[in-house]
Amino acid sequence: MARNVLVVEDDRNISDLIRMYLEKEGFEVSIAYDGGRAVEEFERRQPDLVLLDIMLPVLDGWGVCQRIRQKAKTPIIMLTAKSDVDDRITGLEMGADDYLVKPFEMKELMARINAVLRRSEIPDDTRKKLSFDKLIINLDSYELTVDGKQIDTPPKELELLYHLASTPNRVYTRNQLLDEVWGFDYFGDSRTVDVHIKRLREKVENVSDQWALKTVWGVGYKFEVK
Repeated sequence: MARNVLVVEDDRNISDLIRMYLEKEGFEVSIAYDGGRAVEEFERRQPDLVLLDIMLPVLDGWGVCQRIRQKAKTPIIMLTAKSDVDDRITGLEMGADDYLVKPFEMKELMARINAVLRRSEIPDDTRKKLSFDKLIINLDSYELTVDGKQIDTPPKELELLYHLASTPNRVYTRNQLLDEVWGFDYFGDSRTVDVHIKRLREKVENVSDQWALKTVWGVGYKFEVK
């Protein structure tokens, strides 16, 4: 069954080019030219992935991303004409899975789409559940439970926490985490890890004195268990 991609882009030349390329690769493509329509199309079509421009009429890409994340964990790749690091960090903090700076090559776009879709598919035999004091990390249902409350967590944050917690007290460098959690074909940089750790700390810090998400200065991160 063909994968459905929702392209949210107000430049019709760009959106038409993306549609042509993706359809050639076997994808079904729907297009929204403004943020308001994007939310409607998302709810109607329930796509497998969203390509989301930031600068949009009606509702900008940040707003669309926020609306989607309130309802679903569908992979989102943000498209931006801005190469500023802060814009990329903002997108990741809001739950985007990846970003691509315009202008870009269609081959790179395709590589990122395939990489994000692969990362979103966790095989049955690797789905697991970890339990600690006041913390449950469940990759089967993709749920994070902290002190008895279910906390809404983007998939990649949960996978990062699971990866660290599955080998307590082991120190991982940022590059190791990029390779092992995001995959060797990920195009981002090490600040991606820092952003996700920061978001995780907001959810789990000081919940228990039995474990902690620790920074090992000059090296990386670890899930410390006493």
